[in-house]
Amino acid sequence: MQTWSLVSICVLLSIIARWGVSLNSYSGAGKPPMFGDYEAQRHWQEVTYNLPIQEWYFNTTNNDLNYWGLDYPPLTAYHSWICAYLAKTINPEWVELHKSRGYESTQHKLFMRTTVLVADLLIYIPAVVLYCLYLTDGSSKKKVSVMFCFLLYPGLILIDYGHFQYNGVSLGFALWGILALGLGWDVLGSMAFSLALNYKQMELYHALPFFCYLLGKCIKTGLMGRGLFLLVRVGVTVLATFALCWLPFLAEPSQAMQVVRRIFPVARGLFEDKVANTWCSLNTLIKIRSILSGDSQLYLSLACTLLAVLPSCIRLLTKPTFWHFKLALVNSSLAFFLFSFQVHEKSILLAALPACLLLNDLPLMALWFLQASTFSMLPLFLKDGLLVPYIVTSLGFLFFSIYLLSALDHCSEDKLRLGAYNKLFYWVLKMDLAFIVRWKFYISIAAMVGLSIAAAVLIAPLHLPDLFPVLISTTAFLHFLGTFIHFNVVQFSEPPSRKSQKKSN
Repeated sequence: MQTWSLVSICVLLSIIARWGVSLNSYSGAGKPPMFGDYEAQRHWQEVTYNLPIQEWYFNTTNNDLNYWGLDYPPLTAYHSWICAYLAKTINPEWVELHKSRGYESTQHKLFMRTTVLVADLLIYIPAVVLYCLYLTDGSSKKKVSVMFCFLLYPGLILIDYGHFQYNGVSLGFALWGILALGLGWDVLGSMAFSLALNYKQMELYHALPFFCYLLGKCIKTGLMGRGLFLLVRVGVTVLATFALCWLPFLAEPSQAMQVVRRIFPVARGLFEDKVANTWCSLNTLIKIRSILSGDSQLYLSLACTLLAVLPSCIRLLTKPTFWHFKLALVNSSLAFFLFSFQVHEKSILLAALPACLLLNDLPLMALWFLQASTFSMLPLFLKDGLLVPYIVTSLGFLFFSIYLLSALDHCSEDKLRLGAYNKLFYWVLKMDLAFIVRWKFYISIAAMVGLSIAAAVLIAPLHLPDLFPVLISTTAFLHFLGTFIHFNVVQFSEPPSRKSQKKSN
Protein backbone atom coordinates (compact mmCIF):
# COMPACT_ATOMS: atom_id res chain seq x y z
CA MET A 1 0.00 0.00 0.00
CA GLN A 2 2.86 2.35 0.85
CA THR A 3 4.49 1.63 -2.52
CA TRP A 4 1.37 2.61 -4.43
CA SER A 5 1.06 5.79 -2.37
CA LEU A 6 4.61 6.73 -3.39
CA VAL A 7 3.80 5.83 -7.00
CA SER A 8 0.73 8.07 -6.92
CA ILE A 9 2.72 10.99 -5.50
CA CYS A 10 5.47 10.59 -8.11
CA VAL A 11 2.97 10.36 -10.97
CA LEU A 12 1.19 13.46 -9.66
CA LEU A 13 4.49 15.38 -9.46
CA SER A 14 5.36 14.33 -13.02
CA ILE A 15 1.95 15.55 -14.20
CA ILE A 16 2.53 18.89 -12.46
CA ALA A 17 5.91 19.17 -14.21
CA ARG A 18 4.26 18.40 -17.56
CA TRP A 19 1.47 20.89 -17.06
CA GLY A 20 3.92 23.54 -15.87
CA VAL A 21 5.83 23.23 -19.15
CA SER A 22 2.56 23.32 -21.12
CA LEU A 23 1.85 26.85 -19.82
CA ASN A 24 4.74 28.14 -21.92
CA SER A 25 4.95 28.85 -25.64
CA TYR A 26 4.76 26.27 -28.43
CA SER A 27 6.21 25.68 -31.88
CA GLY A 28 5.41 28.48 -34.34
CA ALA A 29 3.28 30.51 -31.93
CA GLY A 30 2.19 33.69 -33.76
CA LYS A 31 4.52 33.02 -36.69
CA PRO A 32 2.56 32.87 -39.97
CA PRO A 33 2.32 31.65 -42.62
CA MET A 34 3.50 28.12 -41.71
CA PHE A 35 3.51 28.44 -37.90
CA GLY A 36 4.91 25.13 -36.52
CA ASP A 37 4.22 21.63 -35.22
CA TYR A 38 1.34 22.90 -33.09
CA GLU A 39 -0.43 24.09 -36.24
CA ALA A 40 0.53 20.86 -38.02
CA GLN A 41 -1.30 18.79 -35.41
CA ARG A 42 -4.30 21.13 -35.49
CA HIS A 43 -4.35 21.06 -39.31
CA TRP A 44 -4.37 17.25 -39.32
CA GLN A 45 -7.45 17.39 -37.13
CA GLU A 46 -9.05 19.78 -39.62
CA VAL A 47 -8.22 17.51 -42.57
CA THR A 48 -9.24 14.20 -41.02
CA TYR A 49 -12.55 15.57 -39.75
CA ASN A 50 -13.68 17.38 -42.90
CA LEU A 51 -12.36 15.21 -45.73
CA PRO A 52 -13.11 11.60 -46.68
CA ILE A 53 -10.42 9.15 -45.64
CA GLN A 54 -9.43 8.58 -49.28
CA GLU A 55 -8.21 12.20 -49.49
CA TRP A 56 -6.20 12.39 -46.27
CA TYR A 57 -2.84 11.68 -47.92
CA PHE A 58 -3.56 13.10 -51.40
CA ASN A 59 -2.97 16.60 -52.70
CA THR A 60 -6.39 18.06 -53.58
CA THR A 61 -8.14 21.41 -53.69
CA ASN A 62 -9.13 20.97 -50.06
CA ASN A 63 -5.91 19.34 -48.92
CA ASP A 64 -2.72 21.22 -49.78
CA LEU A 65 0.08 18.78 -48.87
CA ASN A 66 2.60 21.62 -48.98
CA TYR A 67 0.85 23.05 -45.91
CA TRP A 68 1.54 20.47 -43.19
CA GLY A 69 0.24 17.53 -45.19
CA LEU A 70 -0.18 14.27 -43.27
CA ASP A 71 3.13 12.38 -43.29
CA TYR A 72 2.65 9.89 -40.46
CA PRO A 73 1.07 6.40 -40.61
CA PRO A 74 -2.70 5.79 -40.32
CA LEU A 75 -2.86 5.45 -36.53
CA THR A 76 -1.73 9.07 -36.17
CA ALA A 77 -4.47 10.10 -38.60
CA TYR A 78 -7.11 8.21 -36.59
CA HIS A 79 -5.87 9.87 -33.40
CA SER A 80 -6.16 13.27 -35.11
CA TRP A 81 -9.72 12.41 -36.14
CA ILE A 82 -10.69 11.54 -32.55
CA CYS A 83 -9.20 14.82 -31.29
CA ALA A 84 -10.98 16.68 -34.10
CA TYR A 85 -14.32 15.16 -33.13
CA LEU A 86 -13.85 16.44 -29.56
CA ALA A 87 -12.68 19.83 -30.86
CA LYS A 88 -15.74 20.13 -33.11
CA THR A 89 -17.98 19.45 -30.11
CA ILE A 90 -16.34 22.18 -28.04
CA ASN A 91 -15.80 24.82 -30.73
CA PRO A 92 -16.39 24.13 -34.46
CA GLU A 93 -14.11 27.03 -35.41
CA TRP A 94 -11.07 25.04 -34.27
CA VAL A 95 -11.39 22.54 -37.14
CA GLU A 96 -13.39 24.48 -39.75
CA LEU A 97 -12.08 23.63 -43.21
CA HIS A 98 -9.73 26.33 -44.60
CA LYS A 99 -11.00 29.03 -42.23
CA SER A 100 -9.31 27.52 -39.17
CA ARG A 101 -5.81 27.67 -40.68
CA GLY A 102 -3.41 29.17 -38.14
CA TYR A 103 -6.10 29.30 -35.44
CA GLU A 104 -4.71 30.31 -32.05
CA SER A 105 -6.45 31.08 -28.77
CA THR A 106 -6.02 30.42 -25.07
CA GLN A 107 -8.96 28.00 -25.06
CA HIS A 108 -7.63 26.07 -28.03
CA LYS A 109 -4.16 25.87 -26.49
CA LEU A 110 -5.74 24.43 -23.32
CA PHE A 111 -7.59 21.85 -25.40
CA MET A 112 -4.50 20.81 -27.36
CA ARG A 113 -2.34 20.57 -24.24
CA THR A 114 -5.03 18.48 -22.56
CA THR A 115 -5.09 15.98 -25.45
CA VAL A 116 -1.36 15.37 -24.94
CA LEU A 117 -1.83 14.83 -21.20
CA VAL A 118 -4.77 12.47 -21.70
CA ALA A 119 -2.77 10.42 -24.20
CA ASP A 120 0.09 10.19 -21.69
CA LEU A 121 -2.26 9.16 -18.87
CA LEU A 122 -3.79 6.44 -21.03
CA ILE A 123 -0.67 5.04 -22.72
CA TYR A 124 2.77 6.30 -21.68
CA ILE A 125 2.60 6.82 -17.91
CA PRO A 126 0.94 3.45 -17.08
CA ALA A 127 3.61 1.66 -19.17
CA VAL A 128 6.41 3.44 -17.29
CA VAL A 129 4.87 2.62 -13.90
CA LEU A 130 4.36 -1.07 -14.69
CA TYR A 131 7.79 -1.48 -16.26
CA CYS A 132 9.56 0.02 -13.25
CA LEU A 133 7.52 -1.98 -10.74
CA TYR A 134 7.69 -5.36 -12.47
CA LEU A 135 10.89 -5.36 -14.54
CA THR A 136 13.25 -3.31 -12.38
CA ASP A 137 15.40 -4.94 -9.70
CA GLY A 138 15.81 -3.65 -6.18
CA SER A 139 13.64 -2.57 -3.27
CA SER A 140 10.25 -0.93 -3.67
CA LYS A 141 11.83 2.42 -2.86
CA LYS A 142 14.45 1.93 -5.59
CA LYS A 143 11.81 0.97 -8.14
CA VAL A 144 9.77 4.08 -7.35
CA SER A 145 12.92 6.24 -7.58
CA VAL A 146 13.70 4.86 -11.03
CA MET A 147 10.09 5.42 -12.10
CA PHE A 148 10.15 9.02 -10.89
CA CYS A 149 13.35 9.82 -12.81
CA PHE A 150 11.96 8.00 -15.87
CA LEU A 151 8.84 10.18 -15.81
CA LEU A 152 10.88 13.36 -15.30
CA TYR A 153 13.03 12.90 -18.41
CA PRO A 154 13.04 16.50 -19.70
CA GLY A 155 13.53 15.81 -23.41
CA LEU A 156 10.15 14.17 -23.89
CA ILE A 157 8.34 16.64 -21.62
CA LEU A 158 9.78 19.67 -23.42
CA ILE A 159 8.97 18.32 -26.88
CA ASP A 160 5.44 17.07 -26.16
CA TYR A 161 4.30 19.73 -23.70
CA GLY A 162 6.42 22.63 -24.92
CA HIS A 163 7.22 22.36 -28.61
CA PHE A 164 4.05 20.24 -29.08
CA GLN A 165 3.85 16.70 -30.39
CA TYR A 166 2.41 13.35 -29.35
CA ASN A 167 5.64 11.33 -29.00
CA GLY A 168 4.32 9.80 -25.79
CA VAL A 169 1.83 7.77 -27.82
CA SER A 170 4.31 5.95 -30.06
CA LEU A 171 6.91 5.65 -27.29
CA GLY A 172 4.19 4.45 -24.94
CA PHE A 173 3.09 1.71 -27.34
CA ALA A 174 6.73 0.70 -27.80
CA LEU A 175 7.19 0.56 -24.02
CA TRP A 176 4.08 -1.59 -23.69
CA GLY A 177 5.70 -3.92 -26.23
CA ILE A 178 8.95 -4.00 -24.22
CA LEU A 179 7.01 -4.62 -21.00
CA ALA A 180 5.04 -7.48 -22.55
CA LEU A 181 8.19 -9.13 -23.91
CA GLY A 182 9.88 -8.77 -20.54
CA LEU A 183 6.95 -10.57 -18.92
CA GLY A 184 6.96 -13.30 -21.58
CA TRP A 185 3.81 -12.13 -23.38
CA ASP A 186 5.38 -12.15 -26.81
CA VAL A 187 2.20 -11.97 -28.88
CA LEU A 188 0.87 -8.97 -26.96
CA GLY A 189 4.28 -7.34 -27.16
CA SER A 190 4.32 -7.79 -30.94
CA MET A 191 0.88 -6.23 -31.23
CA ALA A 192 1.83 -3.25 -29.06
CA PHE A 193 4.97 -2.57 -31.06
CA SER A 194 3.03 -2.90 -34.32
CA LEU A 195 0.73 -0.16 -33.03
CA ALA A 196 3.79 1.97 -32.29
CA LEU A 197 5.04 1.48 -35.85
CA ASN A 198 1.64 2.39 -37.22
CA TYR A 199 1.61 5.59 -35.18
CA LYS A 200 5.10 6.84 -36.11
CA GLN A 201 7.33 5.34 -38.77
CA MET A 202 10.43 6.38 -36.78
CA GLU A 203 9.71 3.42 -34.49
CA LEU A 204 11.67 1.52 -37.13
CA TYR A 205 14.62 2.58 -34.96
CA HIS A 206 13.46 -0.13 -32.53
CA ALA A 207 12.23 -2.69 -35.06
CA LEU A 208 15.40 -4.75 -35.54
CA PRO A 209 15.89 -5.46 -31.80
CA PHE A 210 12.24 -6.58 -31.52
CA PHE A 211 12.66 -8.81 -34.57
CA CYS A 212 16.01 -10.29 -33.49
CA TYR A 213 14.87 -10.88 -29.90
CA LEU A 214 11.74 -12.72 -30.96
CA LEU A 215 13.48 -14.67 -33.74
CA GLY A 216 16.35 -15.58 -31.43
CA LYS A 217 13.86 -16.77 -28.85
CA CYS A 218 12.07 -18.91 -31.46
CA ILE A 219 15.37 -20.45 -32.57
CA LYS A 220 16.41 -21.08 -28.97
CA THR A 221 13.19 -22.91 -28.15
CA GLY A 222 13.36 -24.93 -31.39
CA LEU A 223 12.09 -24.05 -34.85
CA MET A 224 10.63 -27.53 -35.23
CA GLY A 225 8.50 -27.28 -32.11
CA ARG A 226 7.41 -24.51 -29.73
CA GLY A 227 9.62 -22.01 -31.49
CA LEU A 228 7.86 -22.46 -34.80
CA PHE A 229 4.47 -22.12 -33.11
CA LEU A 230 5.59 -18.87 -31.45
CA LEU A 231 6.96 -17.58 -34.77
CA VAL A 232 3.65 -18.24 -36.51
CA ARG A 233 1.63 -16.60 -33.74
CA VAL A 234 3.84 -13.50 -33.73
CA GLY A 235 3.79 -13.27 -37.53
CA VAL A 236 0.00 -13.57 -37.70
CA THR A 237 -0.40 -10.98 -34.94
CA VAL A 238 1.83 -8.45 -36.69
CA LEU A 239 0.12 -8.96 -40.07
CA ALA A 240 -3.35 -8.73 -38.52
CA THR A 241 -2.48 -5.54 -36.62
CA PHE A 242 -1.05 -3.89 -39.73
CA ALA A 243 -4.03 -5.02 -41.81
CA LEU A 244 -6.51 -3.51 -39.36
CA CYS A 245 -4.60 -0.21 -39.18
CA TRP A 246 -4.30 0.05 -42.97
CA LEU A 247 -7.69 -1.45 -43.85
CA PRO A 248 -9.28 1.76 -45.24
CA PHE A 249 -6.29 2.23 -47.57
CA LEU A 250 -6.05 -1.33 -48.90
CA ALA A 251 -9.04 -1.16 -51.25
CA GLU A 252 -6.87 0.40 -53.96
CA PRO A 253 -3.09 -0.11 -54.33
CA SER A 254 -2.67 3.59 -55.21
CA GLN A 255 -4.09 4.58 -51.82
CA ALA A 256 -1.60 2.45 -49.89
CA MET A 257 1.32 3.52 -52.07
CA GLN A 258 0.51 7.19 -51.54
CA VAL A 259 0.55 6.70 -47.76
CA VAL A 260 3.94 4.98 -48.06
CA ARG A 261 5.31 7.83 -50.18
CA ARG A 262 4.10 10.37 -47.63
CA ILE A 263 5.63 8.63 -44.60
CA PHE A 264 8.99 7.99 -46.32
CA PRO A 265 9.83 11.31 -48.05
CA VAL A 266 13.29 10.47 -49.42
CA ALA A 267 13.28 13.63 -51.53
CA ARG A 268 13.87 15.83 -48.47
CA GLY A 269 17.59 15.09 -48.34
CA LEU A 270 20.17 13.61 -45.98
CA PHE A 271 19.41 15.85 -42.99
CA GLU A 272 17.63 19.06 -41.99
CA ASP A 273 18.72 21.84 -39.63
CA LYS A 274 21.62 21.24 -37.24
CA VAL A 275 20.95 17.71 -36.01
CA ALA A 276 23.56 15.99 -33.81
CA ASN A 277 24.28 13.06 -36.11
CA THR A 278 27.23 11.96 -38.23
CA TRP A 279 26.21 13.61 -41.50
CA CYS A 280 25.46 17.04 -40.09
CA SER A 281 28.65 17.05 -37.99
CA LEU A 282 30.73 15.83 -40.92
CA ASN A 283 29.12 18.45 -43.15
CA THR A 284 30.96 21.20 -41.25
CA LEU A 285 34.18 19.82 -42.77
CA ILE A 286 33.01 18.08 -45.95
CA LYS A 287 29.93 19.35 -47.81
CA ILE A 288 28.45 15.90 -48.41
CA ARG A 289 25.24 17.16 -49.99
CA SER A 290 27.25 19.08 -52.59
CA ILE A 291 29.53 16.16 -53.42
CA LEU A 292 27.05 13.27 -53.56
CA SER A 293 23.79 12.96 -55.47
CA GLY A 294 20.54 12.36 -53.59
CA ASP A 295 20.55 8.64 -54.44
CA SER A 296 24.18 8.26 -53.38
CA GLN A 297 23.42 9.93 -50.05
CA LEU A 298 20.53 7.53 -49.53
CA TYR A 299 22.62 4.43 -50.30
CA LEU A 300 25.54 5.65 -48.18
CA SER A 301 23.35 6.30 -45.15
CA LEU A 302 21.59 2.94 -45.59
CA ALA A 303 24.88 1.05 -45.77
CA CYS A 304 26.37 2.85 -42.75
CA THR A 305 23.20 2.33 -40.70
CA LEU A 306 23.11 -1.40 -41.42
CA LEU A 307 26.80 -1.80 -40.63
CA ALA A 308 26.38 0.12 -37.37
CA VAL A 309 23.36 -1.83 -36.17
CA LEU A 310 24.49 -5.29 -37.33
CA PRO A 311 26.86 -6.28 -34.46
CA SER A 312 24.31 -5.48 -31.76
CA CYS A 313 21.51 -7.33 -33.55
CA ILE A 314 23.64 -10.41 -34.22
CA ARG A 315 24.61 -10.49 -30.55
CA LEU A 316 20.93 -10.27 -29.57
CA LEU A 317 19.99 -13.00 -32.07
CA THR A 318 22.52 -15.39 -30.53
CA LYS A 319 21.78 -14.35 -26.93
CA PRO A 320 18.06 -13.42 -26.77
CA THR A 321 17.94 -12.28 -23.14
CA PHE A 322 16.06 -9.26 -21.88
CA TRP A 323 19.32 -7.61 -20.80
CA HIS A 324 20.73 -7.81 -24.32
CA PHE A 325 17.36 -6.71 -25.70
CA LYS A 326 17.47 -3.46 -23.71
CA LEU A 327 21.02 -2.73 -24.81
CA ALA A 328 20.20 -3.56 -28.43
CA LEU A 329 17.30 -1.09 -28.33
CA VAL A 330 19.71 1.69 -27.34
CA ASN A 331 22.35 0.65 -29.85
CA SER A 332 19.90 0.24 -32.73
CA SER A 333 18.16 3.56 -32.15
CA LEU A 334 21.50 5.36 -31.83
CA ALA A 335 22.79 3.70 -35.00
CA PHE A 336 19.72 4.94 -36.87
CA PHE A 337 20.00 8.42 -35.38
CA LEU A 338 23.71 8.73 -36.13
CA PHE A 339 23.76 7.31 -39.64
CA SER A 340 20.30 7.06 -41.21
CA PHE A 341 18.64 9.28 -43.81
CA GLN A 342 16.54 12.37 -43.04
CA VAL A 343 17.01 12.52 -39.24
CA HIS A 344 15.34 15.22 -37.13
CA GLU A 345 16.70 16.46 -33.81
CA LYS A 346 13.58 15.16 -32.04
CA SER A 347 14.38 11.59 -33.18
CA ILE A 348 16.86 11.33 -30.31
CA LEU A 349 13.80 10.62 -28.14
CA LEU A 350 13.74 7.15 -29.73
CA ALA A 351 17.15 6.45 -28.21
CA ALA A 352 16.20 8.14 -24.94
CA LEU A 353 13.36 5.69 -24.24
CA PRO A 354 15.57 2.57 -24.04
CA ALA A 355 18.23 4.61 -22.22
CA CYS A 356 15.60 5.24 -19.53
CA LEU A 357 15.24 1.47 -19.21
CA LEU A 358 18.87 1.38 -18.05
CA LEU A 359 18.52 3.98 -15.30
CA ASN A 360 18.58 1.22 -12.70
CA ASP A 361 21.33 -0.92 -14.27
CA LEU A 362 23.71 1.82 -15.47
CA PRO A 363 22.48 5.01 -13.76
CA LEU A 364 25.43 7.31 -14.50
CA MET A 365 25.76 6.34 -18.17
CA ALA A 366 22.00 6.53 -18.75
CA LEU A 367 21.70 9.86 -16.92
CA TRP A 368 24.65 11.26 -18.85
CA PHE A 369 23.18 10.33 -22.22
CA LEU A 370 19.68 11.55 -21.32
CA GLN A 371 21.08 14.91 -20.24
CA ALA A 372 23.03 15.18 -23.52
CA SER A 373 19.95 14.25 -25.54
CA THR A 374 17.97 17.11 -23.99
CA PHE A 375 20.89 19.49 -24.55
CA SER A 376 21.06 18.49 -28.24
CA MET A 377 17.59 19.99 -28.79
CA LEU A 378 18.45 23.35 -27.18
CA PRO A 379 18.36 25.34 -30.47
CA LEU A 380 14.80 24.14 -30.99
CA PHE A 381 13.83 25.08 -27.43
CA LEU A 382 15.32 28.55 -27.82
CA LYS A 383 13.43 29.01 -31.07
CA ASP A 384 10.19 28.07 -29.28
CA GLY A 385 10.83 30.31 -26.26
CA LEU A 386 11.34 27.37 -23.89
CA LEU A 387 14.62 28.39 -22.25
CA VAL A 388 13.24 28.60 -18.70
CA PRO A 389 11.44 25.21 -18.86
CA TYR A 390 14.62 23.72 -20.36
CA ILE A 391 16.73 24.98 -17.44
CA VAL A 392 14.25 23.97 -14.72
CA THR A 393 13.46 20.48 -16.05
CA SER A 394 17.11 19.70 -16.87
CA LEU A 395 18.35 20.75 -13.44
CA GLY A 396 15.49 18.90 -11.75
CA PHE A 397 16.18 15.70 -13.65
CA LEU A 398 19.92 15.94 -12.97
CA PHE A 399 19.39 16.53 -9.24
CA PHE A 400 16.83 13.78 -8.68
CA SER A 401 18.71 11.24 -10.78
CA ILE A 402 21.96 11.82 -8.89
CA TYR A 403 20.24 11.93 -5.50
CA LEU A 404 17.67 9.14 -5.84
CA LEU A 405 19.69 6.75 -8.00
CA SER A 406 23.04 7.47 -6.31
CA ALA A 407 24.54 7.76 -9.78
CA LEU A 408 27.80 9.28 -8.54
CA ASP A 409 28.11 7.13 -5.43
CA HIS A 410 28.46 3.85 -7.29
CA CYS A 411 31.17 4.62 -9.82
CA SER A 412 33.35 1.54 -9.57
CA GLU A 413 34.60 -0.13 -12.74
CA ASP A 414 32.20 -2.99 -12.09
CA LYS A 415 29.18 -0.70 -11.65
CA LEU A 416 30.08 1.26 -14.76
CA ARG A 417 30.72 -1.94 -16.76
CA LEU A 418 34.24 -0.86 -17.65
CA GLY A 419 35.89 -4.26 -17.21
CA ALA A 420 35.74 -5.00 -20.92
CA TYR A 421 38.04 -2.06 -21.64
CA ASN A 422 40.82 -3.68 -19.60
CA LYS A 423 40.59 -6.69 -21.91
CA LEU A 424 40.51 -4.58 -25.05
CA PHE A 425 43.35 -2.23 -24.08
CA TYR A 426 45.98 -3.81 -21.85
CA TRP A 427 47.71 -0.45 -21.32
CA VAL A 428 44.76 0.94 -19.34
CA LEU A 429 45.21 -1.60 -16.56
CA LYS A 430 47.12 0.86 -14.42
CA MET A 431 44.58 3.64 -14.90
CA ASP A 432 41.59 4.34 -12.65
CA LEU A 433 38.89 4.22 -15.34
CA ALA A 434 36.06 4.97 -12.92
CA PHE A 435 37.84 8.15 -11.78
CA ILE A 436 38.36 9.22 -15.40
CA VAL A 437 34.71 8.58 -16.30
CA ARG A 438 33.51 10.57 -13.29
CA TRP A 439 35.62 13.58 -14.26
CA LYS A 440 34.57 13.30 -17.89
CA PHE A 441 30.99 13.50 -16.64
CA TYR A 442 31.74 16.69 -14.67
CA ILE A 443 33.50 18.27 -17.66
CA SER A 444 30.67 17.23 -19.97
CA ILE A 445 28.00 18.80 -17.75
CA ALA A 446 30.11 21.97 -17.45
CA ALA A 447 30.45 22.14 -21.25
CA MET A 448 26.70 21.73 -21.72
CA VAL A 449 25.99 24.43 -19.15
CA GLY A 450 28.52 26.78 -20.75
CA LEU A 451 27.18 26.29 -24.28
CA SER A 452 23.60 26.66 -23.04
CA ILE A 453 24.41 30.01 -21.45
CA ALA A 454 26.38 31.16 -24.51
CA ALA A 455 23.60 30.20 -26.92
CA ALA A 456 20.98 31.97 -24.81
CA VAL A 457 22.93 35.14 -24.02
CA LEU A 458 25.49 35.79 -26.74
CA ILE A 459 24.88 36.89 -30.33
CA ALA A 460 26.73 34.91 -32.99
CA PRO A 461 29.03 36.78 -35.40
CA LEU A 462 27.38 37.90 -38.63
CA HIS A 463 29.68 35.70 -40.72
CA LEU A 464 28.92 32.67 -38.47
CA PRO A 465 25.16 32.87 -37.84
CA ASP A 466 24.89 29.14 -37.00
CA LEU A 467 27.88 29.09 -34.65
CA PHE A 468 26.04 28.01 -31.50
CA PRO A 469 23.70 25.47 -33.14
CA VAL A 470 26.75 23.86 -34.80
CA LEU A 471 28.73 23.80 -31.54
CA ILE A 472 25.77 22.29 -29.70
CA SER A 473 25.07 19.66 -32.35
CA THR A 474 28.76 18.70 -32.64
CA THR A 475 29.16 18.44 -28.86
CA ALA A 476 26.01 16.33 -28.60
CA PHE A 477 27.17 14.17 -31.52
CA LEU A 478 30.40 13.32 -29.68
CA HIS A 479 28.36 12.32 -26.64
CA PHE A 480 26.06 10.14 -28.74
CA LEU A 481 28.92 8.47 -30.57
CA GLY A 482 30.67 7.73 -27.27
CA THR A 483 27.46 6.31 -25.81
CA PHE A 484 26.92 4.16 -28.91
CA ILE A 485 30.42 2.68 -28.67
CA HIS A 486 30.18 2.12 -24.91
CA PHE A 487 26.82 0.35 -24.96
CA ASN A 488 28.00 -1.88 -27.80
CA VAL A 489 31.01 -2.83 -25.70
CA VAL A 490 28.72 -3.49 -22.72
CA GLN A 491 26.41 -5.65 -24.84
CA PHE A 492 29.32 -7.85 -25.90
CA SER A 493 30.44 -8.29 -22.29
CA GLU A 494 28.67 -10.49 -19.78
CA PRO A 495 25.54 -9.25 -17.95
CA PRO A 496 26.25 -7.66 -14.55
CA SER A 497 24.54 -10.46 -12.65
CA ARG A 498 21.95 -13.15 -13.04
CA LYS A 499 19.48 -10.97 -11.19
CA SER A 500 19.61 -8.18 -13.74
CA GLN A 501 19.46 -10.53 -16.67
CA LYS A 502 15.84 -11.20 -17.50
CA LYS A 503 15.66 -14.65 -19.00
CA SER A 504 13.54 -15.53 -21.99
CA ASN A 505 10.27 -17.12 -20.97
